[in-house]
Amino acid sequence: MSTADPAAPPAGARPRTLLQVILYAVLAVSAVAILLPFGWMISASLKRNNEVLTSPIRWIPEDFQWHNFADIWAQIPLGTYLGNTVFLSLAITLLQVLTGSFAAYGFAKVRFRGRDTLFVAYIATIAVPWQAYMIPQYIMMQKAGLTDTFLSLILLQAFGAFGVFLMRQYYLTIPDELSEAARVDGLSEYGIWARIMLPLSKPALASLALLTFVNTWNDYMGPFIYLTSNDLWTIQLGLRSFVGQYDADYAMMMTGSVLSVLPILVIFLLGQRYFIQGIATSGMKG
Repeated sequence: MSTADPAAPPAGARPRTLLQVILYAVLAVSAVAILLPFGWMISASLKRNNEVLTSPIRWIPEDFQWHNFADIWAQIPLGTYLGNTVFLSLAITLLQVLTGSFAAYGFAKVRFRGRDTLFVAYIATIAVPWQAYMIPQYIMMQKAGLTDTFLSLILLQAFGAFGVFLMRQYYLTIPDELSEAARVDGLSEYGIWARIMLPLSKPALASLALLTFVNTWNDYMGPFIYLTSNDLWTIQLGLRSFVGQYDADYAMMMTGSVLSVLPILVIFLLGQRYFIQGIATSGMKG
């Protein structure tokens, strides 16, 4: 006859609980390590310039310089820089979502000879570093007379292999019977893509849009190479205005950085549910 205490935890419960505690502790430490630079950035944006790089670090300013967030608008044309960044980010994001989702539909749902080989070859371009073809791209844009224009950056970034890969993986989770039934009913491939695939792939579209928007917003090298006129600069180039030949206004740089991060933070908080769902679902089928 068993004499086990019915109130005792089941076998293996204690080690599992200990493992969860350790896991949560590691995640908490990792989260703090990731957020620490952001905390320093916010702290530095509220200090005087000569207080930013003091040692040891003073995390809480003695005298909060709230006027930094007003002064920066007068020191540089921040509104112009933010407007240029928003325009480029929205245009490139829209085009990448459009071209990526359309190309992915062809690779996922349309059967043609050499489809898989062409897809692998296209995705392999992700492994080619941008520095390898940076100069040929610039020469092409220069000969076309598109340097120092937004059009050069938009054309170069309107297509992305990663977006095609992400959308194709999601399309593969959608049953082929839906597209086959639509073809039987006389719907064209364009109609199937627009009326069936796109409405069913909102999480993947949100993920691709968010990743593309953030990548374009934070891009420094592209605008640095192609945009020379000050009225075309993005926020990343504009922050360089506070770096002089012998000194840098770090307080203003951190203030501008905080303002540049806020739109990304708001967009991510609004779309995080779709973003996580899209990333999780896109790898379910290969």
